[in-house]
Amino acid sequence: MRIGILGTGVLAAALGEGWARAGHEVAIGGRSRVKAETLVGRLGHGVRAVPPREAVVGRDAVLLAVSWDGVEDMLESVRAADGVLDGTPLIDPTNAVAHGVGTLLTGNGESMAARIAGLAPGARVVKAFHLFPAGRWTSPPDGGHSRVTVAMCGDDPAALDVVGELVRDVGGIPATLGALDRVRQLEEVAGFVIGLAFAGFDPNSAVPQVPQVPQDPQVPQVL
Repeated sequence: MRIGILGTGVLAAALGEGWARAGHEVAIGGRSRVKAETLVGRLGHGVRAVPPREAVVGRDAVLLAVSWDGVEDMLESVRAADGVLDGTPLIDPTNAVAHGVGTLLTGNGESMAARIAGLAPGARVVKAFHLFPAGRWTSPPDGGHSRVTVAMCGDDPAALDVVGELVRDVGGIPATLGALDRVRQLEEVAGFVIGLAFAGFDPNSAVPQVPQVPQDPQVPQVL
């Protein structure tokens, strides 16, 4: 696939490397061309540095790898409001949470993914990759890590399929939790995990080990 990444931080680096290693064509566009070129030089695998707008045009998927408070500026820089991302799977890994506390900073009942969908009309927004630290994706799938489940939300089945493939390419297991109207729940989970971690507790110890529920072919499955 032709993948565009907006941003030059640790998540852009980790997923960009993983997807390029899996054989995808990766283009990185950042607000700083120097930072984008530095990152590309480090990643190799044919990854290219391009202007942000070029990173979103004609792509099979785009990763919005910027901090939550930089989303509006980045989408404005690529003129997303003009529909340039129409029909494109747009991956939202952002966490709009108070640093060290984990409380959500979006409005009451609002999700960051829904805000992004409003800023990029026509984009097929998928919430994914927001729960695990970037370092989780820097090793090949067979590099000794146990596979983790990447919970996702999105309205478009085709976009969810594309993002699911990209999850598998970096060693994860995709799990669709629901449509975008349920995505705030995923964002609250991130706040819960972040809050526990900064308070000095292991988030894994706060989640019960629940046996997997057998799938009944007569009952529609969410996951």
